[in-house]
Amino acid sequence: MSQPITDTRSTADSFPRLHARTRRFTLGAPRGVTVSPDGGRVVFLRSRGGTDPVTCLWSLEVETGEERLIADPREVDDTDVEDLPAEERARRERAREQAGGVVGYATDRAVTRAVFPLSGKLYLAEFAGGLTPRLIETDGAVIDPRLDPTGARIAFVSGGALHLHLIAARTTTTLLVPEGDDVTYGLADFVAAEEIDRMRGYWWSPDGDALVVARVDEAAVPVWHIADPANPDRTPAAVRYPAAGTTNPAVTLDVVGLDGSRTPIGWDVERDEYVVDVVWDDRGLFVVVQPRDQKALRMLAVDPATGTTTLVDEETDPVWVDATPGLRVHTASGALVKLAHRDGAHRVLVDGEPVTPPDLQVRSLLDVDGDTLLISGSTTPASVRLWTWDAVGGLVPVSPEEGVHSGRFSGGTYVRTSTDLASPAATTVRTADGADVVEREIASFAAEPNVELRISLHRAGERRLQTALLLPSWWEPGVPLPVLMDPYGGPHGQRVYAARNPHLTSQWFAEQGFAVVVVDGRGMPGRGPEFERAVHLDLAQPVLDDQVDALRALAVENPDLDLTRVGIRGWSFGGFLAALAVLRRPDVFHAAVAGAPVTDWELYDTHYTERYLGHPAVEKAAYERSSLLADAATPASEDRPNRPLMVVHGLADDNVVAAHTLRLSSALLAAGRPHQVLPLSGVTHMTPQEVVAENLLLLQVQFLRDALGVPAPPA
Repeated sequence: MSQPITDTRSTADSFPRLHARTRRFTLGAPRGVTVSPDGGRVVFLRSRGGTDPVTCLWSLEVETGEERLIADPREVDDTDVEDLPAEERARRERAREQAGGVVGYATDRAVTRAVFPLSGKLYLAEFAGGLTPRLIETDGAVIDPRLDPTGARIAFVSGGALHLHLIAARTTTTLLVPEGDDVTYGLADFVAAEEIDRMRGYWWSPDGDALVVARVDEAAVPVWHIADPANPDRTPAAVRYPAAGTTNPAVTLDVVGLDGSRTPIGWDVERDEYVVDVVWDDRGLFVVVQPRDQKALRMLAVDPATGTTTLVDEETDPVWVDATPGLRVHTASGALVKLAHRDGAHRVLVDGEPVTPPDLQVRSLLDVDGDTLLISGSTTPASVRLWTWDAVGGLVPVSPEEGVHSGRFSGGTYVRTSTDLASPAATTVRTADGADVVEREIASFAAEPNVELRISLHRAGERRLQTALLLPSWWEPGVPLPVLMDPYGGPHGQRVYAARNPHLTSQWFAEQGFAVVVVDGRGMPGRGPEFERAVHLDLAQPVLDDQVDALRALAVENPDLDLTRVGIRGWSFGGFLAALAVLRRPDVFHAAVAGAPVTDWELYDTHYTERYLGHPAVEKAAYERSSLLADAATPASEDRPNRPLMVVHGLADDNVVAAHTLRLSSALLAAGRPHQVLPLSGVTHMTPQEVVAENLLLLQVQFLRDALGVPAPPA
């Protein structure tokens, strides 16, 4: 077993410092697991210590239990990140703000080789033989390299062009060259990567003799400029941002031969402009597409020789159809597996027939091993359990009922990562050949937090909302506690889990003298499609009402909650909700910290915003009632007094741009409403800078203490 790098942190480190240094206690934990088809090898990413930000590539030989370090970036690369082109630096920061080193890799089908980019360079690693990863010389910074299934070739993107490297011959050719500055080949567009969770822009054929490649043309997408006010000599960065109601990138697909020949794939791109996924397996080539209104999801069979398409599966919904890569796959025997909602639940369907019950809300289809499925889902919202399913044995649970569990499954080998409220995440490997069972553990080097949870989970209010209550470790019943609401609140942003790590920051805030309340309201997963769709055409009032209802219900059960001193904090959608709370319900909320808030939904991207609020040209009222600007522009009154509000925003944020906060501040100022704005120079949507992350927590606590009159906790 490889040993972690020695942890050099001081035992006197504060929680904010340790929280920042460990990237929220994620460094040193295994992730990014791949299991070989024969079940004999498990590949994963992990840094060598709980405060080590450099992610390494590892493998575990299941039979022997041998764990090997395949690639440590410190040993194979000496490129300074500052030497990379500005475009590549920005892309790496957007995609992987919380990690460094080997942040992603791709293997061949048999999992004998892997490729990965490191500081813009391309490396090839062999899992057998103990060889040092080989540098493959390329012109320009490399993005998203992928081995073909046979392991003989590597495709990669550089300069917006798609390139092909033959490993044995050590030659590189360019397959596709962009026709202009606004065109790329082989990359996911902004909407796909940010909202659909499709991070790739090309796919290999099963035999490695062709690819499907996305062509993205952003020429018609509006140009936004992200300035750096702290450095006025620098030219603002121009980015193409598809804001709600504006033009999306034009995405088309081609079947591309190894000689660069192209066959366009034809479908109604005017109707179905979102490319959700491409599936190319032994059953054929398929493309999954979606219209802009997101009320349908269509799977099209493609003839690779001609590019013609035929509809093979379609889901429709009057509100929206969820779009996520991996929703449609085939078993070894050719059955079509998909996720869809039936009878008020998210269910797995095999050849059109539900195989999961209505009381199980399926979260995801994790893997298909032959004709066996690995499924994650919830019977209670706070826990995520694992099941396998096949036609013979049916649905079988393969994880404990409580806690949060994820996994991979291939070649009969099952990798499970499990955690609960009392335990850190643990990753185990289990494989069975008849009665011969082999179990291994993949060690986690993650740092232990220096807070212990004092938490209880509740189902609060009329809608039985999933709610967590965290109390100071030093508190005794009978002593009133001011309340701090700590939500995300937005659709699909669940916060209340039966797991330890999601609640650590809330517990630290509790130790500062608060009863911290976390509420998952309408729009959250785990409760079914109807619960998720309750925010349709209104992202403000339902989520705010749920915070108020749960808080008041919880106070009935816990009379020590002091409802005369209630603060709220949040980031992104949570920042929107925090500002909304003090503007629209100052009778309930008495102070707020709003981080990177969305204040005007017409400034947010197409796919996310239009799913919930529709097109702004059609649903203008939905955007108005979900905006903060009208509330901010209303002068304070006796009925709606002004409450202390601190707004925090990174000036380099290209997801929720700083214009959101600037427009909110202007409206508040025009209405004579005092507030604070904390601009963060050089910071994007979530800061990876250790000092900034640490001090942000400390500043929030001080602001809330001053605003609510909360004394410092006992020493």
